[in-house]
Amino acid sequence: MTVETETAASGPAAIRELKMTVFALREELERARRDTDEAVRQGVSAANAEIGQLKATITALRDELQKWPIRRDEAARLAQAANLDEIKQLKASIAALRETLEAAKVGQEAAVRQAVVAAQDEIAQLRSTAAALRGALEQANITKQGEIAAARARDNAELVQLQATVRELREKLQAVPGKGAKQKS
Repeated sequence: MTVETETAASGPAAIRELKMTVFALREELERARRDTDEAVRQGVSAANAEIGQLKATITALRDELQKWPIRRDEAARLAQAANLDEIKQLKASIAALRETLEAAKVGQEAAVRQAVVAAQDEIAQLRSTAAALRGALEQANITKQGEIAAARARDNAELVQLQATVRELREKLQAVPGKGAKQKS
């Protein structure tokens, strides 16, 4: 009986305990449902926010994609305009350089002509000077030859005269009879 009394006495306490457990479990289940609902709400809210961001990104990309051909065409037009401007500047530079080169060429040709004329004048002067010097040298040679011939003629004349004098003196010496024999000995 004690077991039955304990069971009977523990029955209302066990039922109370079981009711409390059921109540606690019910509250726990309600809390879990609330947490799950909150988590689902937060997940849906986060997903909706991400969907909104993705839609905004898609819209921005679509707008950008629609603007791209216009920007590309504008960039191509600007590049072509810049290229045409550069080509124009290069052509102008080429023309200016060509004119400068032509002017330099004309100036150089004139300088060459002047140098050739000056060289020809100098050559003519040098030829004239050489001819004059050659003439002067030939004249000096002729004069010197004449002087040499005259000096030889004078020397020959003097020699002939000296030889004649020597002959005369020899003849005179031979004509004197006593003096010529003494000198020979």
